[in-house]
Amino acid sequence: MTETSSNPYSPHHRPTEIRLKKEEKLLEVDFEDGKSFSLPAELLRVESPSADVQGHGPGQKKTVAGRRYVGIMEVVPVGNYAVRINFDDMHDSGIYSWDTLYDFGERQDELWQGYLDALEKQGLSREP
Repeated sequence: MTETSSNPYSPHHRPTEIRLKKEEKLLEVDFEDGKSFSLPAELLRVESPSADVQGHGPGQKKTVAGRRYVGIMEVVPVGNYAVRINFDDMHDSGIYSWDTLYDFGERQDELWQGYLDALEKQGLSREP
């Protein structure tokens, strides 16, 4: 029996390396299955798993505008299952599990388009 099947809280995807590229405003994550993702700080910020962004229930997600130039100051390990990302706009309450980062990588284009559509629908901008 594998660890993931015996422990329902164990992540399905585990990173082998995480690289913060401050100048490029990117978080690069390599996973055990060989997949690698380059995740822009802006996407990570506007899709933050925090209650500030996601709300406290279905349908409460907020559209975060004005984050085109947001950067990542620090990536802090949280146990052996996640990281907390500290952004330069002082947002630091999102805990990004390994599975969340993998999902963001897999669905990056879809998430990005959803963000752009939400901004347009609400008359908001990526510009600060």
